Amino acid sequence: MVAQSLTETTANIIYPDSDGLPMSDNTKQFRWIVTIKENLELIYAQNPDVFVAGDLLWYPVEGNNTIRQAPDVMVAIGRPKGDRGSYQQWREAGIAPQVVFEILSPGNRMGEMNRKLHFYEQYGVSEYYIYDPDRIDFAGWMRDGDRLVAMEDLTDWTSPLLEIRFKLDGELEIYRPDGQPFVGFIDLDLRRQAAEQRADTAEQQIERLAAKLRELGIDPENI
Repeated sequence: MVAQSLTETTANIIYPDSDGLPMSDNTKQFRWIVTIKENLELIYAQNPDVFVAGDLLWYPVEGNNTIRQAPDVMVAIGRPKGDRGSYQQWREAGIAPQVVFEILSPGNRMGEMNRKLHFYEQYGVSEYYIYDPDRIDFAGWMRDGDRLVAMEDLTDWTSPLLEIRFKLDGELEIYRPDGQPFVGFIDLDLRRQAAEQRADTAEQQIERLAAKLRELGIDPENI
């Protein structure tokens, strides 16, 4: 009866989808969060077993809805894509997000960041990165056994798990495994439009050349 009662109690626990806190404190922080999250989505768009999320509550312990954290960006390798109200680890084959990013704002406090570091260390994060876009300060921790150990130099660092490269030169630059830089979606769309324009121009040039050949009595299809 005791076991049944505990099971029923656990089943009745509600895991809220929101902690009531804003996703970001300012536009710069929000832009970095979105840029990192969406570029990671692009990298893993063809891999159905990599889940990327931004500002999603992560509950690592079944039966306790007070143990939770909402990383600015998190990556769970080995978990399927799809919508979730929260990341309940016991429903995710027990897999913790392996990589976590936090983007600092002026409102962040040292005590808060220490608590986050302790949480990520305790519940299985393998790589943890913090970027302060105001101070241009980038820090990272890598798992060593049961601890997250601070990295000494991240000025030109490649993530072992994600294979993305970080370069600190004036501000943080992040590069995809194929060497292309992370860009915002306005820049990405401008690049798409420019590529389409170049393709249209090339096609028009080919059509003009074909027309000229026909004027000369040459069938371009037989060349």
